[in-house]
Amino acid sequence: MSYIRPSFRHPNAEANAKGFARKDYEAALSTLCAGCGHDSVSSAIIQSCFELGVEPHRVAKISGIGCSSKTPTYFLGKSHGFNSVHGRMPSVATGANMANRDLLYVGVSGDGDTASIGLGQFGHVTRRNLNMSYIVENNGCYGLTKGQDSATTDIGSKSKKGAPNPFEPIDLCALALQLGATFVARSFSGDKEQLVPLLKAAMSHNGFAFIDVISPCVTFNNTAASSKGYEFVRDHMEATGKIDFVPVRSEITADYKPGFSEEITLHDGSVIHLYKDGKLDCTDRKSALNAISEYSEKGQVLTGLLYVDPDSRDFHNIQQTVDQPLNSLTEIDLCPGSRALAAINASLR
Repeated sequence: MSYIRPSFRHPNAEANAKGFARKDYEAALSTLCAGCGHDSVSSAIIQSCFELGVEPHRVAKISGIGCSSKTPTYFLGKSHGFNSVHGRMPSVATGANMANRDLLYVGVSGDGDTASIGLGQFGHVTRRNLNMSYIVENNGCYGLTKGQDSATTDIGSKSKKGAPNPFEPIDLCALALQLGATFVARSFSGDKEQLVPLLKAAMSHNGFAFIDVISPCVTFNNTAASSKGYEFVRDHMEATGKIDFVPVRSEITADYKPGFSEEITLHDGSVIHLYKDGKLDCTDRKSALNAISEYSEKGQVLTGLLYVDPDSRDFHNIQQTVDQPLNSLTEIDLCPGSRALAAINASLR
């Protein structure tokens, strides 16, 4: 059996603004279980990058260990990639980002990779506001090691092994908000209409953009009693509202009803359009935390854009790093001489 995707595509396939076809964002065929929610997330990432007109060679995709961390193999085959150590994707992403700020960084992780062994690293990359999109494919179990409950499994939720989980779950969106993330969203792998605009907005955000995607494990955790299964999520999902993302190169239009539209302009001039019920203020961190808590108490899963800081300053701005990537600096730039060193030492006295 071959896992290499056929190279033939329709000669009249649509191209984006940069001249790339959708196939230019594809990669190897997936070896995950048939019906895995992670494959839907990969498809949404492909669609998002195609619609944004991202140049594949300007993307760095980084992951840790787990079923979720295998998925970068299945999208953006012409981009840079690094499959790192379990739970250590954030430090690798930080190092790469510091060396070359001109790439678009997409980190893919799982609920085990982020909420268990990688929890400390997740906390620090969030509070530092590293300029990256951090996507968690959250299935509430450890799919590579036979489906044990993960740290995001809700109390009472049952996987196929049948025993209810007795422990409090970690809500990654609430945690990201408390740690200072400047873009927080939650979605469902089965809702591509919602997920694609969220991914496009996250990739255009200046700072740490976190998306928790509930992505059911069809092998170990897709039962009616599982709060991370297809049946439960579809029956208990509540959206903050309809979201649309308009890149700066397009004419900004909206088809929302008067009085129910909100526009959030990002640093590059692109716009997030929201059609919502008015209860959630997506630019207020406390409002987002309250909304997550309110819907959780009702046994519902709140999805959509939860919070965004349109004036976010990323790690490079905070640290006042040089504008050009470090890998492009010359020896003269890196070694300015003894006079510059003396001036630095004098400033510290």
